[in-house]
Amino acid sequence: MDQLFLESKSKYSFDETVSKLNGIIMEGGWKVLHQHDLQEIMKKNGKEIISVNVIELCKPDYAYRLLSDDSLRIYSNMLPCRISVYKKTDGNTYLSRLNPSMLAAQAGGVAQDVMTAAYNDAERFIDKIKSE
Repeated sequence: MDQLFLESKSKYSFDETVSKLNGIIMEGGWKVLHQHDLQEIMKKNGKEIISVNVIELCKPDYAYRLLSDDSLRIYSNMLPCRISVYKKTDGNTYLSRLNPSMLAAQAGGVAQDVMTAAYNDAERFIDKIKSE
């Protein structure tokens, strides 16, 4: 947990990684709220990039702990969690994410507990996809 931004190489192709990750997220009791196809968004704006999808995920039980308490709502900007899947020019697919527990450690208490649990869940999801 010593880095704020984390990156892992996937053992699968881009499309397989996105598909498998969506399934793993749902099997883990989380919800996939939205998937942003940044390549398509950039294309609509006249810019060409290689594949990038950002998956927004949420575990309502975790989110509720922050959103149901006025004193904790300030941390709502860390919701939903996100995992980015992208290709690089080396032809490989990667996953990146923010380490929310590192940020939430500054707040402590419930915020730290919730974001650490979310971080740990996301790492378990990614462990099933990343190359060794």
